[in-house]
Amino acid sequence: MKNRISEFVVGLVFGLGLIVSGMTDPGKVLGFLDLAGLWDPSLAFVMGGAIAVGVLAFALAKKRTTSFLGGAMHLPTSRDIDRRLVVGSLVFGAGWGMAGFCPGPAIVSAGAGQPKAIAFVLAMLAGMWLFEWAEGRMGRKPIPQAGEH
Repeated sequence: MKNRISEFVVGLVFGLGLIVSGMTDPGKVLGFLDLAGLWDPSLAFVMGGAIAVGVLAFALAKKRTTSFLGGAMHLPTSRDIDRRLVVGSLVFGAGWGMAGFCPGPAIVSAGAGQPKAIAFVLAMLAGMWLFEWAEGRMGRKPIPQAGEH
């Protein structure tokens, strides 16, 4: 139960942070990506802040063997930049640029009832299903999720 409560609180803080920072507004995101037009640099500060927090969090996590709630730490070990990573990054970036959403803000916006976000989340889920289906057809081992080995 303690884990579920902490997951809820972390998700709530994350969602509120996305709302306050403007990441749930596709117009603001598209303005940030419009380098040749009326560029809005404000999300660069949001990303910079997120990177700073992430660097500190990972530095602390590397020194620990268990999480704050007592679970085992499972940090990524691969540092490979391969074709799948590059192609996945390009697809992610293209989707972000076309829709103005990435997964977290889209889920928050869908929860707020934004039709465009709901369509995005449904398309994202369909894409995830299609990926898993294609991986199975090609006989590839599924990509482990956080906490799995």
